[in-house]
Amino acid sequence: MRRLLGYLLAIMFILAGWQLTAMALGSAALPEVLPALQNVVMYFDEIAPAFGVSLYRVVIAMVIGTVLAIPLGLVCGRSPRVDAVFAPVLYFLYPLPKVVLLPVFIVLLGLADAPKIALIALTIFFQVLVTVRDATKSVPEDSVLSVRSLGASRLDIYRHVIVPATLPELFTALRISSGTAVAILFFAESFAGSTGLGYFIADAWALLNYPKMFAGIIAMAVLGVILYEIFDIAERRLTRWRRL
Repeated sequence: MRRLLGYLLAIMFILAGWQLTAMALGSAALPEVLPALQNVVMYFDEIAPAFGVSLYRVVIAMVIGTVLAIPLGLVCGRSPRVDAVFAPVLYFLYPLPKVVLLPVFIVLLGLADAPKIALIALTIFFQVLVTVRDATKSVPEDSVLSVRSLGASRLDIYRHVIVPATLPELFTALRISSGTAVAILFFAESFAGSTGLGYFIADAWALLNYPKMFAGIIAMAVLGVILYEIFDIAERRLTRWRRL
């Protein structure tokens, strides 16, 4: 209930700020709150399938990027030899803005879901990889030695020491990455696509239908909140030991 109340107060604060700003500017480009909310209802038949498509793309991409990044990050963090091989590659590729690769993915994968999923997955991959690698390196060696002295195997060390120690940083990275993923999703769908919330927003903008555009923006904001909450709930469930 406290969390729900927090969300309600936050929504009220945002809507109040939006309304006051719209009234102060008096511009058609920033409609007032009520017309935008009315357009959410009016265009719900268009927004709902677009929301579903966007949610599918971003969830699949985040799962792919995370699943590929976690094992490599754990190994790089624990093995200096492996890290020596991958660290230079990481230093070159991590700072590269991945959105510049969208035209390449479109040429290679077409205009359907694949290039959008690949672009988001690649971005998430590097963000999670860097976080897991650094979190693994920061695990105190005394913790590893104490478990090893009890006869733990390498797999046991990963399972009972390394992975639990890196989980909080991993979920922090995933929460931050969810915002990045939604932003890249909007860019990809508006740049090359005919479905999804990004296309819905860009199409309304092209038609100068600003209330409809903001209805799409509201839907994309809801998408980001859902992803954030999913990772927040998962962290609370998987790291209960932190609250003991």
